[in-house]
Amino acid sequence: MIDAAFAHRFAQAWVAAWNAHNLDEILSHYDEDFEMYSPVIAQLHLDPSGHLRGRSTVKSYWTRALQRVPDLQFELMSVLVGSQSITLFYKGARDRISAEVFFFNAQGKVTKALAHYAS
Repeated sequence: MIDAAFAHRFAQAWVAAWNAHNLDEILSHYDEDFEMYSPVIAQLHLDPSGHLRGRSTVKSYWTRALQRVPDLQFELMSVLVGSQSITLFYKGARDRISAEVFFFNAQGKVTKALAHYAS
């Protein structure tokens, strides 16, 4: 089970890493073989399914994202706690409302992340 204290620590650290554009710190939250699902992956023609696997593959994607949006800042709006996952509700690029669901392993690393964006 995930508790609220873990969820809020994760959320604060995750947002701080993104806002600092510190890719190594961002990636430190993820398991080596984690899976990322996002419609932006398909929009950037990286994979039509919107799915990437592995830290090195996702690192390339996020490097590209940070280059495309050099002033990227996230504003955390809410932390939602589930039994095996956390959902972060935040303002992302261009103040777009976003929600990201994170699943964790026993070591507290993200094994799967699913990004959702307001249309």
